[in-house]
Amino acid sequence: MDANVMDAATLIMLAVGLAMDAFAVSITDGLCYENFHRKEALMTSGAFGLFQGLMPLIGYFCGRMFSDAIASIDHWIALILLGVIGLNMIKEAWQESHEPECVECSGKTLTLPTILMQAVATSIDALAVGISFAVIHVNIFTACLLICGITFGLSLIGAAAGKRFGSMVKEKARVLGGVILILIGLRIFVEHMFF
Repeated sequence: MDANVMDAATLIMLAVGLAMDAFAVSITDGLCYENFHRKEALMTSGAFGLFQGLMPLIGYFCGRMFSDAIASIDHWIALILLGVIGLNMIKEAWQESHEPECVECSGKTLTLPTILMQAVATSIDALAVGISFAVIHVNIFTACLLICGITFGLSLIGAAAGKRFGSMVKEKARVLGGVILILIGLRIFVEHMFF
């Protein structure tokens, strides 16, 4: 197998890793917003899934413009991008757990502009991953659909968890997502260098 081809299991793990930010925000939404019910859970999950699916596509086509020029260092690019994203997720989780903000949740209502801002903010990482997709042979449409579907599902689960368990699982989700992305970056690098 070509070391530059991402297998299905790795792609699923990558999608789960990317979805962890949306999952964590969904937990917060379920915890903090009084008007967060089934309709709002579906709206936020749909927005998160849509943006997480579109951003890699945008990154992919941007990356394709210069993929031939960087083919010899593509494994380094994937390692650096996924490593930085993963480390940033872990750092944010650590900061939130050690510097908790006093969030007053009562009376807050979730609005469409807030949902859209959250969807964009949680999907920026997926844009960078899309660039790495351009240099490692990935069926971009399958990848985007998978990322979209997994993000949607995990966001729904996060919304329900937020209603029940709140902040207990939010930081752990971000750490898990960060670790997954770092491991995938290392796997791509090792496969390209040694196989």
